[in-house]
Amino acid sequence: MRQLNTARKICSLAAPLALAVAAAQQPLMQIHKALQNGEADKALELLQALPPGTNRAQAMNLECRVRFTLQQWEAAADACQRAVNLDGQNSNYQMWLGRALGEKANRANFLSAFSLAKRVRQAFQTAVQLNPRNAPALADLGEFYCSAPGVVGGGLDKAESVALELDRVDPARAHQLRAKIAEDRKDYGTAEREFKQAIAASSHPAFRWTPLADFYRRRQRWSEMEWAVRSSIKAAEHDSQDGVPLYDGASILIQAGRDLPLAAKMLEDYVGGHARTEEAPTFAAYTRLARVEQRLGDLAAARKARTAALQLAHEYKPALELKLQGP
Repeated sequence: MRQLNTARKICSLAAPLALAVAAAQQPLMQIHKALQNGEADKALELLQALPPGTNRAQAMNLECRVRFTLQQWEAAADACQRAVNLDGQNSNYQMWLGRALGEKANRANFLSAFSLAKRVRQAFQTAVQLNPRNAPALADLGEFYCSAPGVVGGGLDKAESVALELDRVDPARAHQLRAKIAEDRKDYGTAEREFKQAIAASSHPAFRWTPLADFYRRRQRWSEMEWAVRSSIKAAEHDSQDGVPLYDGASILIQAGRDLPLAAKMLEDYVGGHARTEEAPTFAAYTRLARVEQRLGDLAAARKARTAALQLAHEYKPALELKLQGP
């Protein structure tokens, strides 16, 4: 009887505690939703109004990611560093710190970039050590090894070791990393085969068609590039999670200067759909749409898209700097 009474007391205490935890998480869930929808202004306002007792590490990580979408690399890196300072054992926080520092390094002078690159490597390595099954962190580490010089810890042999780890976690990402390694070695035949194998191995193939399309763009194989982009659209039609390929595919067409009407339609379908995500910020999609519409000669549509971007993110510099000429 005494044990039963104790159990009842524990249950009576657990229910209010669970409700309190859920209530504390609610503001962070709202911020996450705003981030995924590309509502940067709303997300930042919610971050400023967080109640006491909120998980500060999680809040700082969310701020980092909002700033990351806005291309505010300094602020993003600072917020991610604060998240790691509060919870250094979180693999995803370390991964996002590496990403933000990497973007900051790409725009720094040589001496600063050298120092930042070491911190990028350390953050990605720590993310993987904390969670060896964190596939995005493994992929980021592999990308770092491919792109960074040996003096800061880069190397294609190290990237190959990461690909072996990805084989056990995410075979599609493993193939994509091997494609990059082969392309860096100018082994374009192997790179093309690996990109295609990534598509075959993926449960969301639309995501893997656009890297192949971008490979064809770099090789100036225009008809194959357009075929791969259209294949990504077709694959996305059968997967409600695959909105990002519309954004990425449109960006590839824009860079190549090919089939801009299709690029505009892809961006319109993305911003009007339900598969928006921070990987392809809605305000960035509107800004790209504005540029495409300007090139197509529809200034009214371009202005409308630019306005939509700034309504979501009034600090987004590419939209602010976009000059739409004409009557």
